[in-house]
Amino acid sequence: MLKGIIKKYQETALIQLIIVGLVLGILVAVFAPQAVPAVAILGDLFVRALKGVAPLLVFILVMNAMAQKTEDAGAQMKPIVRLYVFATFFASVVAVGYSFAFPTELTLQVADAKVAPPSGILEVLHNLVLSVVDNPVNALVKANYIGILAWAALAGVALQHAGETTKTALSDLARMITQIVQWVIRFAPFGIFGLVANAIGTNGLGALLGYAQLLAVLLAAFFSVALIMNPLIVYLHIHRNPYPLVWTTLKESGIYAFFTRSSAANIPVNMSLCKRLGLNEDVYSISIPLGATINMSGAAITIAVLSLAAAHTLGVAVDLPTALLLCIVSTLGACGASGVAGGSLLLIPVACSSFGISNDIAMQVVGVGFIIGVLQDACETALNSSTDVLFTATAEFAQRAKEGTLTADDLVPSAREQ
Repeated sequence: MLKGIIKKYQETALIQLIIVGLVLGILVAVFAPQAVPAVAILGDLFVRALKGVAPLLVFILVMNAMAQKTEDAGAQMKPIVRLYVFATFFASVVAVGYSFAFPTELTLQVADAKVAPPSGILEVLHNLVLSVVDNPVNALVKANYIGILAWAALAGVALQHAGETTKTALSDLARMITQIVQWVIRFAPFGIFGLVANAIGTNGLGALLGYAQLLAVLLAAFFSVALIMNPLIVYLHIHRNPYPLVWTTLKESGIYAFFTRSSAANIPVNMSLCKRLGLNEDVYSISIPLGATINMSGAAITIAVLSLAAAHTLGVAVDLPTALLLCIVSTLGACGASGVAGGSLLLIPVACSSFGISNDIAMQVVGVGFIIGVLQDACETALNSSTDVLFTATAEFAQRAKEGTLTADDLVPSAREQ
């Protein structure tokens, strides 16, 4: 009987199992809250496993990709990076537009967050650059992906002239770590079950009601970018209906990221999806971890919306040149958010300084961000992480479209490795 259950589990589509886990998590949180602490262990184990395997996965795959590097792979990275940066900037423009259309005022009576924000955008970029030369062992232990990428690339370049036996062994190592990732991902339904039960059982939704308008503006910006702006960008590149690809990335990457609330934990999920989309492994093994660091449309939205909410609350007049400056600061800050403890929220004081808002007031806005973080951070991460795959695929599909080899079937993943 046990073998039959296991076989049925393996044959069932993963997304269907995740939906079951989602429903069961809600039911446990509502009808058996006393069981939430026990069930939450499953979620913690899943996230910990993903975070544990991700640094090693990135290091080995990037090193292997660079060791067996082709000129084609290097050329494909440039359009992906351009897409990352431009999409982050335009996401901040969308956020500013919503903030002007629906100005939000806050009641700033929350306690100051007990964390120190960076003093300015230069400090953010300085910390990001220093991450490149971090000790390689420390980078792996602390999941510093900028450092991991740098050391893996250097090691891969050094191995380009290695013997075929060494390169074959490196390829086998890459296949091994990829297989481990597949095993971890198969346990996603149990992880989602624990994460959902814990999130609803611990936080509830009551704390969010006091900030309904702020949340509405944030969610409107998130969904507009995910469902309107990003599809438009994809269409302009591949000249095909973008929504099959957009829905695929949201469903098979965004859902995981929504519940794990960690771009780093979602790296293995994204790499698995890229493989099933038939993308070039030499490219996505670099672009996906890089995207988890610099492709931060959701973070740019959070920084812009909360900064303008602070400005509206204090009656600060924001003209168009200042709004444009905020978009640039939000973009730069979002790209460096992963190098700052606290992520996008702690970059709000940097943006607020553009309006002359004091750090004390700005940190109260950060406190508001932490209150609504249960939903804001989940949606932000889902947008950030799903677009890593979306733009990696877009760049490759655009090249196929030029060559006349892109088909409708390319825009949806194959069933292998499901």
